[in-house]
Amino acid sequence: MAVERTNRDVRTLITQIADGEIMLPEIQRGYVWKASQVARLIESLYRGYPAGSLLFWKTGQPAETRGAAIGVTQALPSVMPLYLLDGQQRLTSLFRVLTDHAEAQVVFNIETEAFQNQSAATRRNKKWIKVYDVVGPEADVFAIHGELKGAGLAIPDAEIGRRLSALQKITQRDFHMEVLHDFEYEEVADIFVRVNSGGRALKTTDLALATLSARTPGFLGQLETESARWAERGYGALDVNFLIKALTLSLSTTGKRLASVAKLTAASKETVEAGWVHVHRGLARVVPLLEEKLQIPTTALVPSLAALHPLILFYGGHEEDTKIATEVENGLLYWFLAATARNRYGGASDTALTQDIRMLDAENPVPALLSNLGIRDGGISVTAGDLAGRNHQSPYLMFCYLAAVHAGATDWWDGGPISGGVDRSGKPQYSLVHPAAKLRTCGSEYSSTEINELANIVFVSEQTAKNIIGSRSPAAYMPSVGASDRAAHAIPNDPAVLEPEGYRDFLAARRALLAERITALLDRFRPDFLPKDATATSTRPPRSLVFAGYTGAGRSVLVAEAAADNQSWIGWIDPTDFEAALDAASTGLASDVPVGDEIAPLRVDDESSVTFGLGPFVIRGSLDQWRTTVKDAFEDAQPLTECPEPNDAQWLAEPEEFLLSDTGVQNAA
Repeated sequence: MAVERTNRDVRTLITQIADGEIMLPEIQRGYVWKASQVARLIESLYRGYPAGSLLFWKTGQPAETRGAAIGVTQALPSVMPLYLLDGQQRLTSLFRVLTDHAEAQVVFNIETEAFQNQSAATRRNKKWIKVYDVVGPEADVFAIHGELKGAGLAIPDAEIGRRLSALQKITQRDFHMEVLHDFEYEEVADIFVRVNSGGRALKTTDLALATLSARTPGFLGQLETESARWAERGYGALDVNFLIKALTLSLSTTGKRLASVAKLTAASKETVEAGWVHVHRGLARVVPLLEEKLQIPTTALVPSLAALHPLILFYGGHEEDTKIATEVENGLLYWFLAATARNRYGGASDTALTQDIRMLDAENPVPALLSNLGIRDGGISVTAGDLAGRNHQSPYLMFCYLAAVHAGATDWWDGGPISGGVDRSGKPQYSLVHPAAKLRTCGSEYSSTEINELANIVFVSEQTAKNIIGSRSPAAYMPSVGASDRAAHAIPNDPAVLEPEGYRDFLAARRALLAERITALLDRFRPDFLPKDATATSTRPPRSLVFAGYTGAGRSVLVAEAAADNQSWIGWIDPTDFEAALDAASTGLASDVPVGDEIAPLRVDDESSVTFGLGPFVIRGSLDQWRTTVKDAFEDAQPLTECPEPNDAQWLAEPEEFLLSDTGVQNAA
């Protein structure tokens, strides 16, 4: 075994990737960089900043590989390839930029020397030039220079030439390389884990993949095939990461953390294979159960996939032809719905999973699982108050959808079932009953939180939203919707609430209708041993959290307004700083975000959720939820002159966990 040290320039490395002389071993993760990260890499090369080293593995034995996300098929190598262990994100990004990949359209402002991804605005501005046009094989820098002369730049002609030359030279930048010769695959996998853990906190699934790939080459391919199988049915979130978590959970039910990587690394090859049979068998029964009995067409509706794991392990523990009693099956679905309604896995999900999975071995698992939710003597019901202030990120979005689909609701444009209204991303299509544009033009002032309430959402197609709803009030378009379908969608009958002036009464009326429908749906699966009693309510003072965007005079502010323990707290956040922190979080890196004069920690945990310490709360949500929250806040940005003054002194009490899905609501839990 030996370690070779050398250097190669960017252009040579890109050519080797195209020729198949640089390949990705199976232990590598997928490509995850965002456009902003690609732009920053190009800027670093342009400015001569260090861009890190690369680590390769060379062996005389063929190794299992995975495809590189470069947009083209690699050639068959004429020599034994180098397997890339560290540097995938950087080399893939460079390949994309230098081959004009549609998702790597990095542009350069010749005047400010800024880099970003192409946009409609940069296409119209002659000061922005595409990096590929300068460094690509057909580049005509002389012609580009001539065009820039007439763009009214505030820099001299010689400086234009210098900057274009510096941009061209990024393909000549050298990367330092270290090549491991003749190491065994298991040792290489261990090195991969050590190296990547240094630059990014590897998730449980990353470590598990490296272990499995080393122990059983080709196993990752089985996981990807299984994931693709469910993606074709609309269950795309059952990806490799989900399957690894399910496999890890299946290996043991001892210890404090069922998902511990130690259990996977300590398990024998035979144990892992048996666990995979368990998971495969469980999925084959659980997905049809969700599709047929609950009528869930896509995992995009399921707030937390963690709630599927106990179901998968329960069914995986039974042979394929084992008949599960109807009352047990319905009871498990009732538990799944109740766990979702109570956001069972919105917080520290590993702890909750440990508790729930242990209940699967009980003589009667359904009562045992429900007891973990605090449901022992009575069932659960949903009230209008539970839906107040909720938005599309709430777990109750799934329940509102199920209430409509079980009532036979159809689309108002083509008359088809709403289960067919799933967009390209796999998410159900919906619109606002009272369009935001119409509500903003009426005399009453409705906040963004009110306008985007869950009770104002109706599950209809884009065609309905465009051709029937448009910007009209429901009073204008509802006469074209049949009475039975209005009822199926839980639309109130009172004509007054269909006018913009009656919007708040509309929300109140529809919350009541939806709550009644959702409770009826829950009762369809309620076990016989649970009487239909009202659920006790908490007397704890309410907590709330609302995010809002304010803009003006070239400045934007994300405002967080929190209330807890009968006290209020207001903090100002620079959205640019926060977006940069989220970009870092997507790579597993923690950040500190300025909030006024204080610093708030943003952290990433093993479950790919992000926590943000803000005033009285430690707020937990997924990256997608955080990005959506920021986007929603600025979709209806208010004037900066109306921004409330910050009251962001350090919160003296111990911060409490607050789920991002509960933003905008009074939370007494």
